[in-house]
Amino acid sequence: MGLILSVLEQGMIYAIMGLGVYITYKILDFPDLTVDGSFPLGAAIGAAMISRDMNPLLAVLAAAAAGAVVGFLTGLIHVKLKVRDLLSGIIMMTALYTVHLRVAGKANLPIYGKSTIFENDLVNGIFTGPLEQFKTVIIILVFTLVAKYLLDWYLSTKSGFMLRATGDNPVIVTSSGVDEGKIKIIGLAISNALVTMGGCIYAQQQRFYDASMGPGTVVIGLASVIIGTSLFKKVTIIRVTSSVIIGSILYKACVAIAIKLGMPSSDLKLITAVLFLIILVAGMDRKTKAKAVTAAQEKAAAGLTAGLSDTEGSSDGSTDGSEV
Repeated sequence: MGLILSVLEQGMIYAIMGLGVYITYKILDFPDLTVDGSFPLGAAIGAAMISRDMNPLLAVLAAAAAGAVVGFLTGLIHVKLKVRDLLSGIIMMTALYTVHLRVAGKANLPIYGKSTIFENDLVNGIFTGPLEQFKTVIIILVFTLVAKYLLDWYLSTKSGFMLRATGDNPVIVTSSGVDEGKIKIIGLAISNALVTMGGCIYAQQQRFYDASMGPGTVVIGLASVIIGTSLFKKVTIIRVTSSVIIGSILYKACVAIAIKLGMPSSDLKLITAVLFLIILVAGMDRKTKAKAVTAAQEKAAAGLTAGLSDTEGSSDGSTDGSEV
């Protein structure tokens, strides 16, 4: 039971971050490496505020606001300064390493014994008896669902439609008189707000901030998005945001199983890299097969059309001959 709860807890925390990666990777087609800096920034803000006995819920909101600013700056570098998307993310990721160290004050900041969203008088009063062991996973589920439904709502608005159109067909956006660059900046701001929110919740769940939390975060987010969208691509009753959450939980389950089978926790980054490679290759194979099937269908259709044309030509020739 402990392993299952741990997988669900971390899977849903990283799912919040995965929703942010979904915006940049799937919707905007923007390789945003800012994620590796904004996730530990959220953790640093949460740990720094809680260590000063500030409201833990306020820390989550402050982290999300900081993430929005970070995403705005990434978009500004890309759109206004004409720096390539990948380089914009790298620049911000590098700068944020110093920022989150300055925010926390040191490379490792524990918050044991402090009030968090999981451990306070209100929560302890609600979750008593048998429910006590499930309090963390229930609270994380609430935050994850709030993030999911808020994103679903935004994507159903006119601004959300423009965001999706920017990634799919930028011509539609510009022809509608909307600034494509402005939409990109908004998308990056929302994305990084979700990422820093996930980082803050993660720090409160783990009860510490560490400067090494950042590297590899974007890989976990991408893996969650790819697993979820690949597995549930044809399941119309499940929204894409829900599939990202499920994908994150499945990814964390795979990592937990690998460690349970005897791999040392020090090999976690290696496990992450190998799993991500397998997911990418599997996704590429599926796309290749789909393209092959489509090409075969198009070839068959072209052959059928050519055959019909030849038949019609022969019929016309026979008719002309009989009339003469």
